[in-house]
Amino acid sequence: MPEKISGLIITFNEEKNIQEVLKCFDFCDEIIVVDSFSTDQTVQIARQNPKVKIDQHKFVDYTKQRNKALSLAENDWVFFLDADERTTPELQREIIEIINAKDAKDAYYIRRIFFVGKKEIKFSGTQNDKNFRLFRKSKAKYAENKKVHETLEVNGTTGILKNKLLHYSFENFENFKKKMLYYGFLKGKELKEKGKNYSVVAHWSKVIFKFIKMYFLKLGFLDGVNGLIISYLQSLYVHETYQTLKQKK
Repeated sequence: MPEKISGLIITFNEEKNIQEVLKCFDFCDEIIVVDSFSTDQTVQIARQNPKVKIDQHKFVDYTKQRNKALSLAENDWVFFLDADERTTPELQREIIEIINAKDAKDAYYIRRIFFVGKKEIKFSGTQNDKNFRLFRKSKAKYAENKKVHETLEVNGTTGILKNKLLHYSFENFENFKKKMLYYGFLKGKELKEKGKNYSVVAHWSKVIFKFIKMYFLKLGFLDGVNGLIISYLQSLYVHETYQTLKQKK
Protein backbone atom coordinates (compact mmCIF):
# COMPACT_ATOMS: atom_id res chain seq x y z
CA MET A 1 0.00 0.00 0.00
CA PRO A 2 1.46 3.41 -0.98
CA GLU A 3 2.70 5.65 1.82
CA LYS A 4 0.52 8.65 2.64
CA ILE A 5 1.96 12.12 3.05
CA SER A 6 0.82 15.41 4.57
CA GLY A 7 1.66 18.77 3.02
CA LEU A 8 2.33 21.50 5.59
CA ILE A 9 2.55 25.28 5.33
CA ILE A 10 2.45 28.24 7.74
CA THR A 11 0.93 31.47 6.44
CA PHE A 12 0.26 35.12 7.16
CA ASN A 13 -1.20 37.41 4.47
CA GLU A 14 -0.14 35.22 1.56
CA GLU A 15 -3.07 35.83 -0.79
CA LYS A 16 -0.66 36.41 -3.69
CA ASN A 17 1.02 33.03 -3.18
CA ILE A 18 -1.48 30.70 -1.56
CA GLN A 19 -3.26 29.38 -4.65
CA GLU A 20 -0.03 28.53 -6.48
CA VAL A 21 1.72 26.99 -3.48
CA LEU A 22 -1.29 24.80 -2.65
CA LYS A 23 -1.09 23.36 -6.18
CA CYS A 24 2.40 22.17 -5.24
CA PHE A 25 0.77 19.86 -2.66
CA ASP A 26 -1.51 18.16 -5.22
CA PHE A 27 0.30 14.85 -4.72
CA CYS A 28 -0.24 14.97 -0.93
CA ASP A 29 -3.12 13.21 0.83
CA GLU A 30 -3.93 16.18 3.05
CA ILE A 31 -2.79 19.80 3.34
CA ILE A 32 -2.40 21.49 6.72
CA VAL A 33 -2.40 25.31 6.73
CA VAL A 34 -1.45 26.94 10.04
CA ASP A 35 -2.40 30.58 9.61
CA SER A 36 -1.44 33.48 11.92
CA PHE A 37 -4.83 35.20 11.58
CA SER A 38 -4.28 36.68 8.12
CA THR A 39 -6.09 39.95 7.42
CA ASP A 40 -6.24 39.41 3.65
CA GLN A 41 -7.91 36.64 1.58
CA THR A 42 -5.38 33.89 2.41
CA VAL A 43 -7.77 31.72 4.43
CA GLN A 44 -10.74 32.21 2.11
CA ILE A 45 -8.67 31.17 -0.91
CA ALA A 46 -7.17 28.20 0.92
CA ARG A 47 -10.62 26.91 1.90
CA GLN A 48 -11.45 26.45 -1.77
CA ASN A 49 -9.04 23.52 -1.91
CA PRO A 50 -10.84 20.32 -0.74
CA LYS A 51 -7.66 18.80 0.75
CA VAL A 52 -6.95 21.78 2.99
CA LYS A 53 -7.42 21.78 6.75
CA ILE A 54 -6.94 25.22 8.34
CA ASP A 55 -5.86 25.96 11.89
CA GLN A 56 -5.55 29.59 12.95
CA HIS A 57 -2.89 29.91 15.61
CA LYS A 58 -1.41 33.05 17.18
CA PHE A 59 2.12 33.69 15.94
CA VAL A 60 4.84 33.56 18.59
CA ASP A 61 7.76 32.46 16.44
CA TYR A 62 8.39 30.34 13.34
CA THR A 63 9.43 27.26 15.29
CA LYS A 64 6.19 27.11 17.28
CA GLN A 65 4.14 27.55 14.11
CA ARG A 66 5.97 24.72 12.36
CA ASN A 67 5.68 22.37 15.33
CA LYS A 68 1.97 23.20 15.52
CA ALA A 69 1.58 22.15 11.89
CA LEU A 70 3.48 18.93 12.63
CA SER A 71 1.13 18.11 15.49
CA LEU A 72 -1.88 18.39 13.19
CA ALA A 73 -0.56 16.10 10.44
CA GLU A 74 -2.32 12.74 10.27
CA ASN A 75 0.47 11.03 8.35
CA ASP A 76 4.01 10.23 9.44
CA TRP A 77 5.56 11.50 6.20
CA VAL A 78 5.33 15.29 5.93
CA PHE A 79 6.41 17.74 3.25
CA PHE A 80 6.92 21.37 4.31
CA LEU A 81 6.83 24.36 1.98
CA ASP A 82 7.09 28.10 2.49
CA ALA A 83 4.57 30.24 0.62
CA ASP A 84 7.26 31.55 -1.74
CA GLU A 85 8.51 28.07 -2.72
CA ARG A 86 7.37 25.98 -5.67
CA THR A 87 7.85 22.35 -6.62
CA THR A 88 8.54 20.95 -10.06
CA PRO A 89 6.87 17.81 -11.50
CA GLU A 90 10.26 16.07 -11.27
CA LEU A 91 10.58 16.88 -7.56
CA GLN A 92 7.05 15.66 -6.85
CA ARG A 93 7.76 12.35 -8.60
CA GLU A 94 11.01 11.94 -6.69
CA ILE A 95 9.25 12.54 -3.35
CA ILE A 96 6.63 9.87 -4.12
CA GLU A 97 9.35 7.39 -5.12
CA ILE A 98 11.47 8.16 -2.06
CA ILE A 99 8.77 7.72 0.58
CA ASN A 100 7.74 4.40 -0.95
CA ALA A 101 11.28 3.05 -1.21
CA LYS A 102 12.26 0.22 1.16
CA ASP A 103 15.52 1.97 2.04
CA ALA A 104 13.96 5.41 2.65
CA LYS A 105 15.80 7.67 5.07
CA ASP A 106 14.01 9.47 7.90
CA ALA A 107 14.58 13.03 6.64
CA TYR A 108 15.67 14.62 3.37
CA TYR A 109 17.31 17.90 2.51
CA ILE A 110 16.07 19.69 -0.60
CA ARG A 111 18.23 22.25 -2.37
CA ARG A 112 16.69 25.50 -3.61
CA ILE A 113 17.11 27.71 -6.67
CA PHE A 114 16.71 31.38 -5.72
CA PHE A 115 15.08 34.11 -7.79
CA VAL A 116 14.81 37.88 -7.59
CA GLY A 117 11.57 38.38 -9.44
CA LYS A 118 12.07 36.01 -12.39
CA LYS A 119 15.87 36.31 -12.46
CA GLU A 120 17.83 33.36 -11.08
CA ILE A 121 20.43 34.07 -8.40
CA LYS A 122 23.39 31.71 -8.71
CA PHE A 123 25.75 33.01 -6.03
CA SER A 124 25.44 35.42 -3.04
CA GLY A 125 25.43 32.52 -0.58
CA THR A 126 22.60 30.66 -2.30
CA GLN A 127 24.78 28.08 -4.04
CA ASN A 128 24.92 25.70 -1.06
CA ASP A 129 21.45 26.38 0.32
CA LYS A 130 19.45 23.35 1.42
CA ASN A 131 16.80 22.68 4.04
CA PHE A 132 14.96 19.72 5.50
CA ARG A 133 11.57 19.73 3.79
CA LEU A 134 10.63 16.02 3.64
CA PHE A 135 10.73 13.86 6.78
CA ARG A 136 8.95 11.45 9.10
CA LYS A 137 7.40 13.44 11.92
CA SER A 138 7.95 10.51 14.28
CA LYS A 139 11.69 11.04 13.81
CA ALA A 140 12.00 14.82 13.82
CA LYS A 141 10.95 18.04 15.52
CA TYR A 142 11.95 21.69 15.27
CA ALA A 143 14.30 22.82 18.06
CA GLU A 144 12.31 24.92 20.54
CA ASN A 145 15.14 27.40 21.24
CA LYS A 146 15.14 28.85 17.71
CA LYS A 147 12.77 31.72 16.89
CA VAL A 148 13.92 32.17 13.29
CA HIS A 149 15.93 30.08 10.81
CA GLU A 150 14.29 27.03 12.34
CA THR A 151 16.42 23.95 12.97
CA LEU A 152 14.97 20.47 12.49
CA GLU A 153 16.36 17.93 14.95
CA VAL A 154 16.36 14.50 13.34
CA ASN A 155 16.59 11.31 15.37
CA GLY A 156 17.43 9.04 12.45
CA THR A 157 18.99 8.80 9.01
CA THR A 158 19.18 11.67 6.51
CA GLY A 159 19.58 12.07 2.77
CA ILE A 160 19.32 14.69 0.04
CA LEU A 161 17.01 14.78 -2.97
CA LYS A 162 18.30 15.26 -6.52
CA ASN A 163 15.66 17.73 -7.65
CA LYS A 164 15.37 21.28 -6.33
CA LEU A 165 12.71 23.67 -5.10
CA LEU A 166 12.16 27.02 -6.80
CA HIS A 167 12.44 29.79 -4.20
CA TYR A 168 10.93 33.17 -5.09
CA SER A 169 12.05 34.73 -1.83
CA PHE A 170 13.12 38.13 -3.13
CA GLU A 171 9.98 39.47 -4.81
CA ASN A 172 11.22 43.04 -4.55
CA PHE A 173 13.60 45.17 -2.51
CA GLU A 174 11.06 46.50 -0.01
CA ASN A 175 9.58 43.09 0.83
CA PHE A 176 13.03 41.55 1.21
CA LYS A 177 14.11 44.43 3.46
CA LYS A 178 11.05 44.03 5.70
CA LYS A 179 11.70 40.29 5.96
CA MET A 180 15.36 40.77 6.92
CA LEU A 181 14.47 43.38 9.55
CA TYR A 182 11.84 41.10 11.07
CA TYR A 183 14.17 38.10 11.05
CA GLY A 184 16.84 40.23 12.73
CA PHE A 185 14.35 41.31 15.40
CA LEU A 186 13.43 37.69 16.17
CA LYS A 187 17.09 36.62 16.20
CA GLY A 188 17.89 39.41 18.64
CA LYS A 189 15.09 38.26 20.96
CA GLU A 190 16.40 34.71 20.71
CA LEU A 191 19.91 35.82 21.74
CA LYS A 192 18.47 37.83 24.65
CA GLU A 193 16.63 34.78 25.95
CA LYS A 194 19.87 32.82 25.79
CA GLY A 195 21.57 35.44 27.99
CA LYS A 196 23.76 36.95 25.27
CA ASN A 197 25.20 40.38 26.11
CA TYR A 198 25.48 43.22 23.63
CA SER A 199 28.93 44.16 22.35
CA VAL A 200 29.52 47.10 20.04
CA VAL A 201 32.65 45.39 18.69
CA ALA A 202 30.76 42.19 17.90
CA HIS A 203 27.91 44.23 16.42
CA TRP A 204 29.88 46.13 13.81
CA SER A 205 32.54 43.50 13.10
CA LYS A 206 29.80 40.96 12.30
CA VAL A 207 27.84 43.42 10.16
CA ILE A 208 30.95 44.19 8.11
CA PHE A 209 32.02 40.56 7.90
CA LYS A 210 28.54 39.50 6.77
CA PHE A 211 28.71 41.86 3.81
CA ILE A 212 32.26 40.77 2.91
CA LYS A 213 31.28 37.13 3.21
CA MET A 214 28.18 37.41 0.98
CA TYR A 215 29.58 39.79 -1.64
CA PHE A 216 33.14 38.54 -1.96
CA LEU A 217 33.58 35.10 -0.34
CA LYS A 218 30.16 33.84 -1.55
CA LEU A 219 30.71 35.52 -4.94
CA GLY A 220 27.76 37.90 -4.71
CA PHE A 221 29.51 40.29 -7.10
CA LEU A 222 28.89 37.73 -9.87
CA ASP A 223 25.14 38.31 -9.45
CA GLY A 224 25.58 41.96 -10.40
CA VAL A 225 23.38 44.57 -8.74
CA ASN A 226 21.18 41.87 -7.21
CA GLY A 227 24.22 40.40 -5.49
CA LEU A 228 25.04 43.83 -4.04
CA ILE A 229 21.47 44.26 -2.77
CA ILE A 230 21.35 40.77 -1.24
CA SER A 231 24.69 41.27 0.50
CA TYR A 232 23.56 44.62 1.90
CA LEU A 233 20.26 43.22 3.18
CA GLN A 234 21.92 40.19 4.75
CA SER A 235 24.23 42.55 6.66
CA LEU A 236 21.16 44.62 7.60
CA TYR A 237 19.71 41.46 9.18
CA VAL A 238 22.81 41.18 11.40
CA HIS A 239 22.59 44.90 12.26
CA GLU A 240 18.94 44.55 13.34
CA THR A 241 19.82 41.48 15.41
CA TYR A 242 22.32 43.49 17.46
CA GLN A 243 20.08 46.56 17.61
CA THR A 244 17.39 44.36 19.21
CA LEU A 245 19.93 42.75 21.54
CA LYS A 246 21.12 46.24 22.56
CA GLN A 247 17.67 47.30 23.75
CA LYS A 248 17.15 46.86 27.48
CA LYS A 249 13.56 45.65 27.26
